[in-house]
Amino acid sequence: MKKEQTQQGKESREREFAALVREHKQTIYTVCYMFSQDEDEVADLFQDTLVNLWQGLDSFRHESKPETWIYRVALNTCVSADRKKKSALQRVELSMQQNLYRDNSHSAQQIRQLHDRIQKLDVIDRAIILLWLEDLSYEEIAAIVGISVKNLSVKLVRIKEQLKNI
Repeated sequence: MKKEQTQQGKESREREFAALVREHKQTIYTVCYMFSQDEDEVADLFQDTLVNLWQGLDSFRHESKPETWIYRVALNTCVSADRKKKSALQRVELSMQQNLYRDNSHSAQQIRQLHDRIQKLDVIDRAIILLWLEDLSYEEIAAIVGISVKNLSVKLVRIKEQLKNI
């Protein structure tokens, strides 16, 4: 009986995780894309984020929206990877439905230009502008990044000015 309950709990956890990933995979991909200019590295960051989400699923206390938690895990994963960029990572081929590296449309070119400018920002500023571009509220961004709303407001003004000058 206990073994059966354990199996049901495991299956429930796997279903919850699969639904979470399905619903938020574009968010995860967007965060990863903002932290790399290399298609394979984006795939690695995406995979690492999924691993970290899976490992942290039991500790997610639902005190914030799942999207806020996912942003935080994805950003932490990407920031950590950015700091450890020199270490070799095993690469696994992933198929993404959206590929901004190969799309030559006008909008994709504009996205790549914005991406190039954002890449020149420091890591935390990249995270903040990404969340702002995703149309999150100042309160949500501040909670994800771990700063006050007032500090965030000042940082956003400076970041926007910096992007204009690039």
